[in-house]
Amino acid sequence: MMNRMIVANLRRRPVRSLISIVAVSIEVLLILMIVGLVNGLINDHRARVSGIGADIVIRAGNGAMFAELSGNTMPIALARVFAQVPGVEAVAPTAYAVVNGVETIGGVDPATFREVSGGFHFLQGGLFRPGSHEAIVDNIKADAGHLHVGQSITLFAQQFRVTGIFASGVGSRTFLDLPVLDHFTATPGKVAVFYVKTKPGVPQDQVVAALKKLAPAQAVQSIADYLSLITPEDVSPALPIFQKVMVGVAIAIGFLVIFLSLYTTVLERTREIGILKALGASRGYIIRVIQRESLLLAVLGVIVGTVAAWALWHLLSHWFPTLTIEFTWEWIGLAAAIALFSSAVGALYPAFKAASQDAIAALAYE
Repeated sequence: MMNRMIVANLRRRPVRSLISIVAVSIEVLLILMIVGLVNGLINDHRARVSGIGADIVIRAGNGAMFAELSGNTMPIALARVFAQVPGVEAVAPTAYAVVNGVETIGGVDPATFREVSGGFHFLQGGLFRPGSHEAIVDNIKADAGHLHVGQSITLFAQQFRVTGIFASGVGSRTFLDLPVLDHFTATPGKVAVFYVKTKPGVPQDQVVAALKKLAPAQAVQSIADYLSLITPEDVSPALPIFQKVMVGVAIAIGFLVIFLSLYTTVLERTREIGILKALGASRGYIIRVIQRESLLLAVLGVIVGTVAAWALWHLLSHWFPTLTIEFTWEWIGLAAAIALFSSAVGALYPAFKAASQDAIAALAYE
């Protein structure tokens, strides 16, 4: 009986019900997309650094956690020094440059990078020639830019010929010869990070300790420790704040729209509420009616918002293949819980207002 009455109430006010559902769906959509974008960026970076295959990372002691944001400040000559440490099998000095504000270009010496990572797995073409205006790109960047071997791309306002397309998951999406990248970043002989491969059977802690003694000014970490410290704060201190603010805005949207919708509904249904109370409906019954109505609106909003986020995720993945968005069941459940909670809180005052109405006064209401 109660459920039929709630559905009938929503159908009598389709525009208001639709606005409430859309507001909750926007709340869910914003939470899923903002969290998905941030987590996607972080976890994609972790996966690509892990894919290099290094055991230890050495970076500037005052550098950002993201090596490409640290700048090329360490002399490449340190690679020979680090290679002499007992237990070290290979050292790959790597330079980075950030172009267009978002794209990371890596500069490597192919020989040492191969010793650490096992080299690139080329799907088409092969390596660039030393000192040349040539580049290699991963398959995701190639698909996004419709690139093929022999085509030119613009980097640092210069034309670079694509010589190879490699399988993604090994550091950056674009690589140049190390001296060439250093030339365009005006940091000759400097790198941002050293990736170290240890010899089989040698404890990594032992090698890390030896490297720390040798280079106390640098940050020396095992790859596991390095990856565990990569968080949104390391991308930008403002990113977690932005994330929390946007999630807060989303919650406020759901709360206010449900509050206004049900508050107005209570005012319009004053006479109906009086009839219910005259027929013996208790305060608790009236509160449950309003809360259940808000719950139904929230559930419909969660479904619409989740479907919309899923559709937007697929569209963005198609339009921007290099943009990684994480769409997980864990965050779907959390976004749904947040939406249901904010809707329930938004319905509290209208529910208690309805329950506190005097039956006689409500019946006389015009």
